[in-house]
Amino acid sequence: MRLVMVGAGYVGLVSGVCFADFGHDVVCVDKDPAKIARLKNGEVPIFEPGLDTMLEANMRAGRLSFTTDLTEAARDADAIFIAVGTPTRRGDGHADLTYVYEATREIAVLAAENAVIVTKSTVPVGTGDEVERILREIRPGANISVVSNPEFLREGAAIEDFKRPDRIVIGTDSDHARYVMTEIYRPLYINQGPLLFVSRRTSELIKYAANAFLAMKITFINEMADLCEKLDADVQDVARGIGLDNRIGAKFLHAGPGYGGSCFPKDTLALVKTAQDANSPTRLIETVVEVNSRRKKRMAEKIIAACGGSVAGKRIAVLGLAFKPNTDDMRDAPSLDIIPALQAAGAEVIAYDPESMEQARQVLNVGFAEGPYDCIEGADALVIITEWNAFRALDLKRVKASLKSPVVVDLRNIYRPQEMKALGFTYHGIGRGA
Repeated sequence: MRLVMVGAGYVGLVSGVCFADFGHDVVCVDKDPAKIARLKNGEVPIFEPGLDTMLEANMRAGRLSFTTDLTEAARDADAIFIAVGTPTRRGDGHADLTYVYEATREIAVLAAENAVIVTKSTVPVGTGDEVERILREIRPGANISVVSNPEFLREGAAIEDFKRPDRIVIGTDSDHARYVMTEIYRPLYINQGPLLFVSRRTSELIKYAANAFLAMKITFINEMADLCEKLDADVQDVARGIGLDNRIGAKFLHAGPGYGGSCFPKDTLALVKTAQDANSPTRLIETVVEVNSRRKKRMAEKIIAACGGSVAGKRIAVLGLAFKPNTDDMRDAPSLDIIPALQAAGAEVIAYDPESMEQARQVLNVGFAEGPYDCIEGADALVIITEWNAFRALDLKRVKASLKSPVVVDLRNIYRPQEMKALGFTYHGIGRGA
C-alpha cells in the first residue's frame, strides 16, 4: 500500500521504516530540511539499534523515501499517518496539539477522496473527533476516514516491538478504514500480532492508560526500595518475589532514580489534566507524577550523603546520561535533575554516555569524558545513572585504583553489594538494605 508518514521524529521514522520493511511504499515527510537531507543520505538522526541498516536497505529497494513536500506524497496515498510531536503545553500541563491540527489542515487539502487519516501521535481522548471536524470543514464532500492507531514502542527496542507487538490497537467505526488498516498490518499475521478494533476514543485512552499504569508500577517499586533501605531488606528480591506472580509480572519492577523519557512524564501529566477536565480525577496517577518528580531530586541528596554529607569541591564522575540505555534521548532524563543539584551543592561533574553526549551538551553544562575510565580518573565518587551494558562489566580493580575515594553510588543496581564490599568499595545501591 502507499503510505505517508507526516513527521520523521522517533515514532514517525521508526514506523515508516518498519512499514517499508513490510513491503509498503512509504514516504516520510518532515518540515525540517536538514533532517530530511540527512535521511536522504542514509543518516539516522536518532540512535535506535538496527534502524540505520533497515533504513538503508529499504531506500535501496525503492520502498522508502523522504521529502519536505507533502503535496506530491499525499496525492495517491492509501493512508496518511500523523506522527508529529505532542509535547506538554507550557503553563497548564495539557498535551500541545498544535502540530497535530496543523498537519490535519495540510492533509485535508491534499488527501485523496477515500484516504484514511491515522493518528499515530499520542493524543488526548477526543482529538480524533476534532481532526475529523477539521477535515469535514475543509473537505465536506470527501469520504475520508479518521483512525486512532497509537504506538507502543520502547526506545532501544522499537523495531522488535513494532514487528512483534503484544497488540495493535485500532480505533475506528468505518468498514473501509478497518479494511485498510488490516491490509497495512497484514504482514504481522505470521507473528500473530492481534489487531484490537475499538472505538476511536477508547483507542486514544488505551495509550494513556497503558503508559500511566507502567509509570505507576515503576513508582511503586521505587517506593518499596525506599522502604527496603529503612527495613534492611533487598528490593531486588522483593521485585523477584512479587514479579513471579503472573498477575503482577516482572517487567517494570526495577528500582531506580525515577522514570523519564519522551512518553511517561508527558503522558501521565496529560492523563491527569484530561481526567480533571472530565471531573473524574485520577488520584493514583496524580500521586505517581508527584512522587516521581520528587524522587529524581532526592537522588542528588542520596549521592551527597554517600559522599559524607557534602560534595563541595569534590569531583563526581557520572556514567550514563540518557533516560535509558540503547537510546540517545535526553528528554526528562533523571540526569537533568541530579547533575544540576550536585553542581548547586558545589560539585564538579564530569560525565560519559555511549550515545547521548551530543544531545547532553545542549542541556547540561558539565565536563564530558571520552570513555568510562577517563570519566572516573581522579573522581571522589562514581555515580551510575543509566544502565548501559558497557557499564555492567567494568574492570572494578581499575575503577578502584582510578577513584580518589572508593565511593560508588549505583542508581540502577547493576552490581552486587557483597562483591563491591569485598573489593573495598563503599557501595550504595537502591533499596539494597544495610
